[in-house]
Amino acid sequence: MEGQAFWQVIGAYNDATRWAFIAFPALLVATLVLSYTTKLRFAVKLTLGLFHLFIGVVFFGMFGTEPIQKYFALPLFIACGLLFLYEARANHTDKPQKPNQFQSILLCLYALYPAFSYVLGHRFPQLVTYSMPCPVACLGLSIYALYPKKNKVLLVLLTIWGLTGVKAIFFNAYEDVILLVCGIYGVFLLAKELQVRKKPMHGTSNS
Repeated sequence: MEGQAFWQVIGAYNDATRWAFIAFPALLVATLVLSYTTKLRFAVKLTLGLFHLFIGVVFFGMFGTEPIQKYFALPLFIACGLLFLYEARANHTDKPQKPNQFQSILLCLYALYPAFSYVLGHRFPQLVTYSMPCPVACLGLSIYALYPKKNKVLLVLLTIWGLTGVKAIFFNAYEDVILLVCGIYGVFLLAKELQVRKKPMHGTSNS
């Protein structure tokens, strides 16, 4: 996929979904508050599920023009969306923890995504907004990292998309270095999860 085609898809999508630029962060903040302050601890997982499904169906399904968008990105985001919804149900009592310093930085980078895109010379509608695939994937990984219980398949899918941030060099989308950082963090989370799984059980006695 050429860089020009990449930005044309972004422009067409942003033009048609201007409302999402405000709706996505507003819904995110509302459900984060619910997840931290009420028994609806799964609320933000539901939101992330809907975000990823929206990206899969609308961005890649309706506006995608390339095979890689239709046959790789679309099913990946649909799968992530469904897994987030599954997690919201399966682990509905799992409470998000307070973000550590690095997780706080990742969330701040998500918040600054459009600003970075603007500084790099992009203008709306050919501007990376909150309601686009790469910021949404960064958001998904950053927030899901706050939950103690993690679905490894979901982590793998989010990490795979995160590592596609290397495309920043080829499509003049240097703001997606943020995505690459999230992808590398995803590798760290996966390694940590696998390490915990392999840890031997303690407390047994041979006496």
